[in-house]
Amino acid sequence: MAHASRPIRRALLIASGLPLILLALASAVLLYFGIPRNAAGMAAKGICSAAFVAGRPMPQLMADDVLPASPVLGLISISIDETARRVTARFAGLFARTAVLLPQRGCVLDGVPPASPVVKTERAQANAGEPWPLGEAAVPVAQWGPGVDAAALQQVLGQALIGAGDPNAVNARGVAIVHKGRLLALRGAPGFAPGTALHGWSMSKTVTGMLLHKLAADTQLSLDTPVVNAFRPAREPAWLAAWRGDDRKAIKVSDLLYMRDGLASTEDYQPWGSVPQMLWGHANVAAFAAAAPSEAAPGTRWRYLSATANLLAGVARGRFANDADYWAYPAKALFEPIGARSAVLETDSDGNWVGSSYVWASAGDWARLGQLMLSDGRWGEAQVLPPGWLQRAATPSTAQGEGQGYGAVSWRIGDPQAGVCKGYGLPPDTLAMIGHWGQIVAMVPSRQAVIVRLGWTFKRKQFDACTFVAQVLQTLPKQ
Repeated sequence: MAHASRPIRRALLIASGLPLILLALASAVLLYFGIPRNAAGMAAKGICSAAFVAGRPMPQLMADDVLPASPVLGLISISIDETARRVTARFAGLFARTAVLLPQRGCVLDGVPPASPVVKTERAQANAGEPWPLGEAAVPVAQWGPGVDAAALQQVLGQALIGAGDPNAVNARGVAIVHKGRLLALRGAPGFAPGTALHGWSMSKTVTGMLLHKLAADTQLSLDTPVVNAFRPAREPAWLAAWRGDDRKAIKVSDLLYMRDGLASTEDYQPWGSVPQMLWGHANVAAFAAAAPSEAAPGTRWRYLSATANLLAGVARGRFANDADYWAYPAKALFEPIGARSAVLETDSDGNWVGSSYVWASAGDWARLGQLMLSDGRWGEAQVLPPGWLQRAATPSTAQGEGQGYGAVSWRIGDPQAGVCKGYGLPPDTLAMIGHWGQIVAMVPSRQAVIVRLGWTFKRKQFDACTFVAQVLQTLPKQ
């Protein structure tokens, strides 16, 4: 019996140690993919931006913006230095990351602190009561004009704001409706006053495209130029040499703009996936994106990729003589001319615009960006963007397939064949900026309408952007 029991005892010993073995394996996987470090980076950057770019109350930021994304993030502790405009996040007390507010760069992960703290310039209060777009005041309901179903529109807006500000509910944070250049409505969640900058996530891609469109005209860059030839000689990044030696040398700037570069990248949001690795695991988002090998001939395949937008941002950087001018360009060329005072395009620690994901702007300022796009770059008497941007954004990336529903870093959501909102009855010319967790700015030229909704809807089924846009359009005049 003693000899027969040895295998049993051995099995029991192995079984008793199995949880420890599995824990060790899980820990090794987490560390291999840098998940604790990346999670701390996500929290530090997000809270720094919410506190010092948006100016939101600090005690609630962890509960509102971090914890609802995953229970694992409860292992993160946060330290905020208000004087230095700096946030440090620690995962399980072991993995620390710091983000700091820098001049013209927003909150930068692992950024070098400036000699003196950056003071965020607030929107001038004198403008708050002035009519939009000079201020934030909407048109009174009684003046919405004939053809606008005021009762129905107010009902749609009220429904959209049920659960506003509640991370466990729909969690809308701001809505804005513009019709014929007039702001009909601007509403925010509790704690999100007009002028509060809101995170656009992937709506940032469209803003990056607008900047590249203007920069190309400013610097006489043809968008059919190969990427390898699009940089000033003194501003070429290290990754460009590898591109010159393989099939990537044929990728054009326009291929990046339309997301048809053919690179072997993926859009993976899992904790170990490509997007978290790029945004919070690497100092240089453009270099991370550029490391992907060629997989398909440029121009032949469309694939939605955050990495591609960051390559565009890298190309833009190479058109400037120095980084100071590059960092100043979004405000100087785009935000300030239209009065988007809250808008900020943040950079990575190396200095690239995080063109895929990190534009912050108030609901009113997102509406300004949408109206600028709707008017093909015209703002009052000024041509802020060179003419042709609207047509460029509306041109399908590919003649067939999924790319037909996408234009120049803009979604062709009304396309009846490939639009993400096909079947909802939207006008075919409807375009949109779309971002993670329920961000959308829809632009409808045929209806002279801009429809904005921002929020952090953690449960995707709680909000349908296509339904919201369709419901708003039903309340506006057909012609």
